[in-house]
Amino acid sequence: MRAAWGFLCGLVFGLGLVISGMSDPAKVLNFLDVAGSWDPSLAFVMGGATLTAFIGYRLVWCRNTPVLEPAFDIPKNRRIDRPLLAGALLFGIGWGIGGFCPGPAWTALPLLAPGTLIFLPAMLAGLWLGARIKSGRRPGGPGTA
Repeated sequence: MRAAWGFLCGLVFGLGLVISGMSDPAKVLNFLDVAGSWDPSLAFVMGGATLTAFIGYRLVWCRNTPVLEPAFDIPKNRRIDRPLLAGALLFGIGWGIGGFCPGPAWTALPLLAPGTLIFLPAMLAGLWLGARIKSGRRPGGPGTA
């Protein structure tokens, strides 16, 4: 049942990305181009998402437990440390260069645009490489499969 709800939530998220135009990297890049052909529509999408999340969290936190789990899974680490800042910086650079976040990149995959076909494998390689580095294993070093 949890997988079905996860699929439904992902489907709604993906549809929202496509309908809002956020699966088009040109839309994102134009939002970031403040001195050129600036397109403020991404700000409206982010504002709508922020408002929806704000209301959703207020409703969820009124409950003692989540609907599909026995307890809330809340991260314990609240520190702003070097790995967090480095990851945020790399994510922002990738977003600015490619015009994609991971979600919109997956929703744009069926369009088979060359940018998507380059971005997704590079993103997956970055995820793999980041996990290897974070676990202390060097790519190509001992323990490499």
